[in-house]
Amino acid sequence: MIDIKRLREQPEFFQKKWAERGLSVDVSRLLKFDADYRATLCRAEELQAQRKKASEEIGKIKKAGGDASAAQEQVRKSGDEITALNAESEISLKLLNDELLRLPNPCSDSTPVGSDEHGNKEVRTWGTKPELSFAPKAHWDLGKELGILDLERGVKLSGSGFELLRGAGAQLERALINFFLDKASEHGYTEHWVPFMVNEKTMTGTGQLPKFADDLYKVTDDFWLIPTAEVPLTNIYADEILDKDQLPLQLAAFTPCFRREAGAAGKDTRGILRVHQFSKIELVKIVEPSQSYTELELLVADAEHLLQQLGLHYRVLELCTGDIGFGAAKCYDIEAWAPGVGRFLEVSSCSNFEDFQARRLQLRFRAEKGAKPQLCHTLNGSGLALPRIMIAILETYQREDGGIDIPDALVPYMGGRREIPPVAKK
Repeated sequence: MIDIKRLREQPEFFQKKWAERGLSVDVSRLLKFDADYRATLCRAEELQAQRKKASEEIGKIKKAGGDASAAQEQVRKSGDEITALNAESEISLKLLNDELLRLPNPCSDSTPVGSDEHGNKEVRTWGTKPELSFAPKAHWDLGKELGILDLERGVKLSGSGFELLRGAGAQLERALINFFLDKASEHGYTEHWVPFMVNEKTMTGTGQLPKFADDLYKVTDDFWLIPTAEVPLTNIYADEILDKDQLPLQLAAFTPCFRREAGAAGKDTRGILRVHQFSKIELVKIVEPSQSYTELELLVADAEHLLQQLGLHYRVLELCTGDIGFGAAKCYDIEAWAPGVGRFLEVSSCSNFEDFQARRLQLRFRAEKGAKPQLCHTLNGSGLALPRIMIAILETYQREDGGIDIPDALVPYMGGRREIPPVAKK
């Protein structure tokens, strides 16, 4: 959530920053809600002070044996007016907060300005595109022929957008999860096991609600299935004041992730490019504001290291204002090359939210004992997301005979297995 005080002081700044995102926001309307709220609240506080003083006078009148009925009636009327003003201020505050919760974070000044993904900036690449001596197959053909990916039965079980992994396919997924978690631990992240269902307050704290309700799965008893472990991890310290020496906090968790992908109907429907349930290891940082952009670069490096260990060709993109996520002030996407589908696939998105999430969460720290609490900065990134990593591995390490070589880094996690052999021809 944005800083309403800063909006009052710098409305032109926000107008410009939202315009860079392609949004037309009526800032004057927001400021009117804010002014109405503060005016009614101020009037209620004035009347409350007058009422308190009048009540003291009534006590004196009664003590002196006088008639205080007129003064008491005035106090009663003041009480009714205060009640009405408080109700009015609550309505104005709700209208204001409803608007603010749906407005994105202003992008950092270093974020490239652009209208869509074509404005993204390629920062660097690593490795080279694999050169295969044969026509590469897409993962949906490889997986089916090897018997490790069963899309038809995934649909039978749950509907379109769900997958079924079998045998070496399931083992490869588990190996990747364990590999990513071990590397996260080596890089200083503390592993967590978190709930896969959270309440509305938790989902609102990181910006998923109310903006993205249509992309989420709501279940019974007002629980929501998490779209990413970012949600429970970042909320762990909500409404707390941390000590400076606790920062930076580096948190990691494996979870399944659940997304309707309501805004992506008909896009990437073949294979496992876009599914409603997938595995992901999430990396979260809670840091001092002065360190957040340094920590963002370190976060990206941690995600890149995983791809380098797997020997996958990738590129890093700096997202522009028209393509960046709702809560991010700055964001890098990391995309791995998949030769079978002939394109780069996003496997990690690393974002600095600055204090956007922390303000919702009231996640703060003290620079020193007795100092006024300050909002933390929060960051998160995938380290890494499956199944697109699975796609990149299957398609990069495929052999002409139909088998798949296992990347060296995963062999210990595959029980020493170095290949998924081709199916013997009958």
